[in-house]
Amino acid sequence: MTMPARPRALFISDLHLQESHPRTAEAFYRFMAGPALRAERLYLLGDIFEYWAGDDDLATPFHRQVIAAIRSVADAGVDIYWLAGNRDFLVGSGFAQAAGLTLAQEPHLIEAGGRRIALVHGDAQCTLDTKYMAFRAQVRDPAWQRQFLGMPLAQRKAIIAGLREGSREAHMGKSSEIMDVTPEAVQDLFAQADAAVIIHGHTHRPAVHETDGKLRYVLPDWELDAEPARGGWIALGADGAITRHALSEL
Repeated sequence: MTMPARPRALFISDLHLQESHPRTAEAFYRFMAGPALRAERLYLLGDIFEYWAGDDDLATPFHRQVIAAIRSVADAGVDIYWLAGNRDFLVGSGFAQAAGLTLAQEPHLIEAGGRRIALVHGDAQCTLDTKYMAFRAQVRDPAWQRQFLGMPLAQRKAIIAGLREGSREAHMGKSSEIMDVTPEAVQDLFAQADAAVIIHGHTHRPAVHETDGKLRYVLPDWELDAEPARGGWIALGADGAITRHALSEL
């Protein structure tokens, strides 16, 4: 019996892991103990956590369990890369060291099957959402991050809770077009990266889009603590073939 080829890479994003969503977390642990161990590389493309207040929050039992699951895959010889999302952009070197992964900047470029692939979270391409883009520029500023991380952890968590509530209210008043990537930003990314393929998350709208022979794959978000359940991952073969996989395969 011929064994299936080992995937060159797997990609996940937008799990929004949090203690109050145990079924989603359990699916993540099954993924890490199964498909992730069989890959050469694993790419975590942002919003793996619902939020991250700073690397001084590593010691909570839930965070320790998530970190241990990632570390077990890294210790098995899988190269793991982390791209920041809009919820967990404060993940830093302390987390990376504990989890055994590499922090990558976007666009992160890889090649397979003769094609260059650009990896991003996807929020930077939602350029019609001008209020969010201004907020993103602020919180990604190193000076702002130093000031914020200098606050007590409890204060940071309280601020984040307020921001999350404000974000939910803001989303209710925004059109779906505003919260999606724009064609112009996608075209700019293709040109900037000289890529034939883009893989991203953030929008929670899994699909494959083709423009002028170039492909854009959108990852699903994971949600198993509400109906309808959803989630999944994308795999990249050594020959460059890209396939989608559902959580029912776990």
